[in-house]
Parts: sequence; C-alpha cells; structure tokens
Amino acid sequence: MTRRLAAVFAHPDDDAFGVFGSIALHLDDGIEVLSVLATRGEAGPIADPALATRENLGQVRELEAREAYRTLGVPDVNLQFLGYPDGGVAGVDRHELVTRVADLLEEFHPEVVVGFGPEGVTKHDDHVAMHEVVRDAFHEARQRSGDGFRRLLYVAIPESGIERLQELQREAGIEPFNPEDPFAPRGVADETIGVSVDCSSRWRRKYEALREHRTQSEELEGFPETALPLVFGEEDFVQAWPDREPGTPIIHDVFEGLD
Repeated sequence: MTRRLAAVFAHPDDDAFGVFGSIALHLDDGIEVLSVLATRGEAGPIADPALATRENLGQVRELEAREAYRTLGVPDVNLQFLGYPDGGVAGVDRHELVTRVADLLEEFHPEVVVGFGPEGVTKHDDHVAMHEVVRDAFHEARQRSGDGFRRLLYVAIPESGIERLQELQREAGIEPFNPEDPFAPRGVADETIGVSVDCSSRWRRKYEALREHRTQSEELEGFPETALPLVFGEEDFVQAWPDREPGTPIIHDVFEGLD
C-alpha cells in the first residue's frame, strides 16, 4: 500500500528536520510525498561564501532541498515553493496563503499532513504563521474532499528530549543551549505527544540528507557525536486532528491505525 504524506512548512530543511525519519521508514513500502514550503529561505545564513551569495541563496536552497530528498531516497518528491518572503510570512495575506496550500493538499489527497505546532519549534515568526496556515488549510481541504485527510500532526520536541540533549552537550564539554534564546528549539509537555516514531534504524540516512542543506550547515553544529542518534533517531508529534483523548496510548508511526 503506497502511503501519501504532505509536509507543510516555512523554509527548506524544516521538513527534513521534522519528518525525514518517518518518510525513510516507509521507503521500502512505497510512499509519495508532497512538500509545501512557503519560502525559499533566502534570508538564511550562508555557511560558506563559496556556496551562495545573498542574491542567489533562494535558488541554491531550492536545489539543496531537492538534493536532500534524492539523498533520502525520494527522487520524485512533489516539492512546491510558494515564493513568499523569508521572514515575512506572518505579513502575507492569510486567506491567499491558506487557499494556495489547501488547493495543493486537495489535489495531492494525503492521508497524513504534518506541519508546525503553535510554538513553531523555535518560535520563528514564519514557523508560527505556518502553524496557522497548515491547520486551516488541512481542514479546508478535508471539507472539500469529503474523505481522506486522516490525520494532522504537529512536529514537536518533548521537554524530556530537550533535557536529554542538554545533558549530552554538558557531557561533551559543550555549553548547553538555552531554549529561551531566539530560534532555539523549545519543548512541549511530554504528555501532549501523541506520536513518537523510532527512526533509529534510519537516523544516519536522515542526517546525510540534512547535510545536503550545505548553506545551512551551522544548524548541525553544536550536536555532539553522542547526541546524533538521539536528535535524528526519534521524531515526535502532537496529534492535532482527530482530537486525542488524554491518556490515549502513544502510537509509533505516523500512519499507524490508518489501514
């Protein structure tokens, strides 16, 4: 059975950090992927001036995103760049943006849609704005379609995971990051996690795919070697739809129970 997953995020590499491990687990079964990215990430850092200029960074990052999917093993990804300004998504006409995303979702008709939660993982304004967009677009597309659209998930990091990473940084002699710093990852209460996926068998594939985002390689710094299997070997999500009753057992695959 071929699975269909749609990822709706703000920047190139948001999808890679959030859901590449879960995608990799289904490569042998068959999975079709739609990735909708609001921007081309043209305002991001440039790790090495030989890789890009400020003028062409958006084009370079689009190529990096395509190469990341090829490295992961999804060469035929349906990758849609909406072309909104990096850092300015919150100022975009919300109705227009929701409609564009809903149109793409309706056409692709995924079982599972994944995006940011209210905290946007890092509280980046673009991330927070795209949380509202994926939420509204999912429900608009679902109402239009009448079926499909079985699950809406928000990428999240449990607070216990933040604490484990900080401890591994201390053990490696690295000053642990502060979740309150701008653009630093933030945790959510462990009990809100509804899906926890063990990607440990695919963590290295995910990591190598992420490394294709060469202009953004600074984002991979600060992770001690001992932390890599933890950081890239588990993906956690809040189940936004259908509603999850408190105390419901955690599921361990984004498609679990959808047969």
